[in-house]
Amino acid sequence: MGERHGSDPERGAVDEAAAADKPPSSTRGDDVAPTSSRRWFERRSSERYDVTWSVDCETEETFLYAAITNISELGIFVRTTEPLPVGTSLTLRFASPNSGEPFVLEGSVQWVNVVRPLHDNPNPGMGVRFVRITAAERERLVETIRTIAYLRENAGPVSN
Repeated sequence: MGERHGSDPERGAVDEAAAADKPPSSTRGDDVAPTSSRRWFERRSSERYDVTWSVDCETEETFLYAAITNISELGIFVRTTEPLPVGTSLTLRFASPNSGEPFVLEGSVQWVNVVRPLHDNPNPGMGVRFVRITAAERERLVETIRTIAYLRENAGPVSN
């Protein structure tokens, strides 16, 4: 689902496929301690919304075309078969279908779900946390997420 151009530094990727419902392990980036349940709560304290948006992920050495499959005001999940290593800093460019101007935000890879050949792994990719986000960017992002929530809440039942 993603295509990466450029060199690929040694990958320190960690398979965290089943960690979505558990506190972080010591393999989730250097800034998260294994017993940091407070940070775990903060990381999951924002509502996530399923989306399918294109995203460009750029580092000094790599350009990755991929898809966002869920978003919150704290970060995104980028679906890709070639996730970047934990700790990688990147620039994200994406837009919601209803917005005019794209978001250009800085992020940091917090965890990865690597592709495991011959195993059931339906959701390979990486969790990216937004970093160094300005108050104006945060407000615009929150407004976009509120719009998603409002539209879904008022969509009503789907008839076939």
